[in-house]
Amino acid sequence: MSSSVVPVRVATAEAAVHTEREDLLVVEEPLEIRLGFGAVEDRKEIRLSVTMRTPGHDAELVRGFLFTEGIVQDEERLLRIVPCQNVKAEELGNVVRAELHPSVEVEPAQWQRNFYTTSSCGVCGKSSIEAVHVQCPRRIIPFGPVDPVLVTALPERMREAQTVFRHTGGIHAAALFSRNGELLSVREDVGRHNAVDKVIGAALGSRLPLADTILLVSGRAGFELVQKCVVAGIPMMAAVGAPSSLAVQLAKDSGLTLIGFLRGERYNRYAP
Repeated sequence: MSSSVVPVRVATAEAAVHTEREDLLVVEEPLEIRLGFGAVEDRKEIRLSVTMRTPGHDAELVRGFLFTEGIVQDEERLLRIVPCQNVKAEELGNVVRAELHPSVEVEPAQWQRNFYTTSSCGVCGKSSIEAVHVQCPRRIIPFGPVDPVLVTALPERMREAQTVFRHTGGIHAAALFSRNGELLSVREDVGRHNAVDKVIGAALGSRLPLADTILLVSGRAGFELVQKCVVAGIPMMAAVGAPSSLAVQLAKDSGLTLIGFLRGERYNRYAP
């Protein structure tokens, strides 16, 4: 499997003095997600999406992606996720196939994304406006009162666990916390939505209940990230950056506690 970082030689200019040194960059590579589906005696395959991601925790990324996109609604419907071996040499490690249970009905026209999705945006890869909105069968259980002391301590706990960011300064993170502020998991990726899918996928894979957790993201709270939180049933989301208008509206409609501009001892609460 590819490393998450790669060394590079850089020339630095400071106060008109030029020096050369070795630096580390975050790796960005494509990941193609394929779906295997249909009856046992007649399995079919579609190429669902290509996303630019940082290698590592690919199975978690795929599991979280399928779940938060509404393609798989429970773990029993996802049989396994395996790297594809029968691919070109340059594609090894960057193509995975998710095998769905034969009972899962696949509608390629409804699920298919455009073939390329950038690392910075998931929504921009959608093939239609209708595809942006994922149906959520459950209502979020309200988080309840928010403890400011607990919430303002979360970013530092996440940063302490961000190993790739510490060496590169160029990667997003998503962290899952318990109601009491215990760090449950953290994942890093060059794509904001990928980091969220990875951390949700990790929780699903370990059967960790999400109904009493907090999701923290290192950037802004865009619509798609809030939607992933809602679909997963996470009752509270906090972001270091700003939310968008559509994200706030979705949070209010869904009963999600949404916090933005979480910096130092200050934050804004946008919903409920």
